[in-house]
Amino acid sequence: MKKILFSNKTHPLMKILNNNIIKLPTPSNISFLWNFGSLMGVCLAIQLISGILLSMHYSANINFSFDMMNHIYRNVNYGWMFRIMHSNGASLFFICIYIHIGRNIYYESFQNKMTWNSGIIILFMLMATAFMGYVLPWGQMSYWGATVITNLISVIPYIGNMMTQWIWGGFSINNATLNRFFSIHFILPFMIMAMIMIHLIFLHNENSNNPLNINKTMDKIQFTPYFMWKDILGIIVMIMMFMLFMMKFPFLLNDTDNFIESNPLVTPPHIQPEWYFLFAYAILRSIPNKMGGVIALMMSIMILFFMPFTLNKKILGNNLFPLTKFMFWIMIINFLILSWIGQNPVEYPFIMTGQIFSITYFLYFIMLNYMNSLWNTLMK
Repeated sequence: MKKILFSNKTHPLMKILNNNIIKLPTPSNISFLWNFGSLMGVCLAIQLISGILLSMHYSANINFSFDMMNHIYRNVNYGWMFRIMHSNGASLFFICIYIHIGRNIYYESFQNKMTWNSGIIILFMLMATAFMGYVLPWGQMSYWGATVITNLISVIPYIGNMMTQWIWGGFSINNATLNRFFSIHFILPFMIMAMIMIHLIFLHNENSNNPLNINKTMDKIQFTPYFMWKDILGIIVMIMMFMLFMMKFPFLLNDTDNFIESNPLVTPPHIQPEWYFLFAYAILRSIPNKMGGVIALMMSIMILFFMPFTLNKKILGNNLFPLTKFMFWIMIINFLILSWIGQNPVEYPFIMTGQIFSITYFLYFIMLNYMNSLWNTLMK
């Protein structure tokens, strides 16, 4: 009876499967750059599975956390593998999401406002999850990184100091803080999963963009089997590269100070976040005023929310507009230079260089709006 029920094409589950996976109309000319959405789904699965297994042996206590990480690595069966997988999986997730956002900017796919904005919300949630996860090993960089970042909340007028102490659960980072961060780090990935479902609903409602920005009702083929196999190939290649990196360079992306147990009395000579936050950290450091730095830090991501509202071109896509392409690649170079500056000490010439490239970072988004208006004038 169950077999007949689920084989019936009128069943709601079969309708969802048909409309959203099997018979989803997909532009025939999309490239492998459109694979990164599904690759992020695999990254999330890797992080959830490895994270749940690690949490079974982790203790969110300032007296035991550092030792528990060593215990997981040395004594738990395959604990070393899951720890390395989880820490490097976060980097893989950010590589995929940055390429995914870059592709959307390059091909001007952000015209679908709800899909784009839900994606940026996912980015914020992912950043919060990664930051709180970085605190859990309770090494030197975990402790001092958490101290620096949570102190930024104190710039909020009137209630800033009270909110900072409320988040800490005391007058400094302590056991209550670690417990809270562990709880939020565990819950947020499931909220990200729910947000991804919303993101996909908006995407399938509007359909995917394509490199040529041709009419959305033309030149479509169904998702299965054509793009399903393309996604599977991308997943296989990504997992092979990830496993090779994980086994060959397990701690390449880790900070050496985080292998030292946290000590509130000893400040590391140079406090820095993980590589995927370095560009925003460089922007924060570039402004001498604390409140100005925090506003610039938030705006470095929040500016992405305004991109759909600046798109007023009559002809979409970069294929006819080489100057827009050139500006995009300048912005990518700018992003990489800011990331490099973020890992260097606050001294000459990095202070001045950081300030220049912070200005050019925001200038790209401002200039993009003027460029769109210019193309409209030229195409009349």
